[in-house]
Amino acid sequence: MNQPVIAITMGDAAGVGPEIIMKALAHRQVYERCNPLIIGDVNRLRQAGEIVGSSLIVRPASGPQEAAFEYGSVDCIDLGLIPYDLPWGKLSPLAGDAAFRYIERAVALASVNEVDAICTAPLNKEALHAGGHPFPGHTEILAALTRTPEVSMMLMTPKLRVIHVTTHIGLIDAIAKIEPGVVERTILRGHEALVRSGIASPRIGVCGINPHAGENGLFGRGEEEQKIEPAVQALQARGLHVEGPLPADTLFFRAQRGDFNLVVAMYHDQGHGPVKVLGIEDGVNVTVGLPVIRTSVDHGTAFDIAGTGRADERSMLEALEQAILLAPQRAPLA
Repeated sequence: MNQPVIAITMGDAAGVGPEIIMKALAHRQVYERCNPLIIGDVNRLRQAGEIVGSSLIVRPASGPQEAAFEYGSVDCIDLGLIPYDLPWGKLSPLAGDAAFRYIERAVALASVNEVDAICTAPLNKEALHAGGHPFPGHTEILAALTRTPEVSMMLMTPKLRVIHVTTHIGLIDAIAKIEPGVVERTILRGHEALVRSGIASPRIGVCGINPHAGENGLFGRGEEEQKIEPAVQALQARGLHVEGPLPADTLFFRAQRGDFNLVVAMYHDQGHGPVKVLGIEDGVNVTVGLPVIRTSVDHGTAFDIAGTGRADERSMLEALEQAILLAPQRAPLA
């Protein structure tokens, strides 16, 4: 079986990324499902292995061709950017710059089909900025590196999938940015992602912006009627199973009950809050609309517990599983 090669970026080296990678790769089933290749720092991974009590051997590899992809060893493209004495749990411009460089290398490998998907450990936005890269997060970095004009963030838990019309901007700016075109394109990206994952006819619920989805003009200034309804109606006319705009509180309840396969959130906290309540440990972040597959853990760098061995690897395991499911089939070797 020709398993997909998954590039795993180490994230912020001062955070829990190295630890959750070492914990995740201790699960034999990972190697039974994919060929994991870390892009990061060999010494930092070895340190993390000692912290979590891992017996895995970390070995450098210049690329997929040199990787062993054998359970018991961790193959790492070593960029050598992290000093051995970098403190755990402390903001570092060096770690912020390195986190960007790991993603940059992963995109370069994906663009020439040397890896089939990218799975990212968490970075720290403040460290990223201090390291000279003024991006709001992974989603925007990947869009810039792949020259993709518009992408969407989709969060997934075992009970809920949420795609966001806007993400890392302030609430006033988000409301200004929302318009029928971007709502329609976001819904379509989510629909296509679910169809690719095996859901033939996804049921999609669309959040309103205001309380009670505006209550027929009682709340707000007609945002639902002006910004959301035209997109929903256009997609319904195309035969998509789309309903909304709906009150967000009721919609999320119905979605986790099983009434909808996907919720379309209008802004960051509207979508993130329910997802993190329902399953942050098992949550996955998928960037939809890129020319490469990218999944990620749905948690941050957790500086407060970094270096203690307490970080939970379940989100990384689920992110790897989603990367495997979404990755294109690798052609048989000649």
